[in-house]
Amino acid sequence: MSHTLSQIPPDILVARDYEGAARERLSSSVLDYIAGASGEERTLHANTQAFAQAWLSPRLLRPLTQGHTHLNLLGQALPHPILLAPVAYQKLVHPQGEMASAQAATAMDACFVTSTLSSIPMEEIAQAASRKWFQLYFQPDRAVTLDLVHRAEQAGYSALVVTLDTTIKAPSLRLQRQGFVLPNDIQAVNLSPYPQPPTRTLNEGDSIIFQGFMADAPTWDDLAWLVRHCQLPVVVKGVLRPDDAKALQAMGVAAQIVSNHGGRALDGVPASLSVLPAIRAALGPDYPLLLDSGIRSGSDIFKAIALGAHAVLIGRLQVYALAVAGALGVAHLLRTLREELELCMAQAGCATLADITPDLIHSSGNGVAPC
Repeated sequence: MSHTLSQIPPDILVARDYEGAARERLSSSVLDYIAGASGEERTLHANTQAFAQAWLSPRLLRPLTQGHTHLNLLGQALPHPILLAPVAYQKLVHPQGEMASAQAATAMDACFVTSTLSSIPMEEIAQAASRKWFQLYFQPDRAVTLDLVHRAEQAGYSALVVTLDTTIKAPSLRLQRQGFVLPNDIQAVNLSPYPQPPTRTLNEGDSIIFQGFMADAPTWDDLAWLVRHCQLPVVVKGVLRPDDAKALQAMGVAAQIVSNHGGRALDGVPASLSVLPAIRAALGPDYPLLLDSGIRSGSDIFKAIALGAHAVLIGRLQVYALAVAGALGVAHLLRTLREELELCMAQAGCATLADITPDLIHSSGNGVAPC
């Protein structure tokens, strides 16, 4: 990890420039950990391609002097629809790790989502973040899962984000070829108070996948149990199918995040953006729906909102900005994304987020068809 800059490099003109700047500052192995994805990385590339292929159809002569990006999400008034996604082990790229990102989120009135696998305790991060959600991975022991939930509630987090698409992950070929392992001083500190799960014994003929890794995978019953026992609104991350979305809505899940984990889960699934319209149609117009995976600009955020999202989460760009300039970089990234969104709204004739509707996405050619 190289020294973090104390000012924004002058050649960072747009949000996506942080990726190139980070490439110059990170080791090849850490860069591959952040930039890479599972399998052959087809879904990783599909995510950005989907945004590139969604063309805009702007309106003319609209009054915009009262324009703004305000919204209400899970009962909270937010000044803009940009959240910082849960990203693990942020100390890999900056000594302050998640603390710096949380401070940047507070400075820019953004919600910070703390990962179960954060490299700083959730309670410390909560003190730095004014708007905060906690992201949960189910643990093999329900008592441990419930204790993580209670810790999040006591620390002042206002929602629980349950990630369901990475119970098991295909290995990153990039990282296998690099021989990458986490440094000893980078740990999932939120899990350190709990005993290691016992090693599972396989019988002859058992599958290491089904009877091994998946033996403790959560089910619909586990999620229903969590919803009953959690005092916070439960948000599910990793939704790609309308039928799953409708079942989650019926169960009482408060909001959902359309996500393929940035291509880091099952390789070969469609881009998050491409399935968003069908999921929005299944859930109705008012149900809280967010999107991540592939966003690199304010115009990408505009496209996600046009196709059905109320808000978006920023993952890789957050870490790139953190690597380049710490809290200052993440704050500048958030400001840049918001300004890029406002510029796109103004040019497309949208004074508010509610004005960003599906007809603003050009439906012919190779673009993403609106719902």
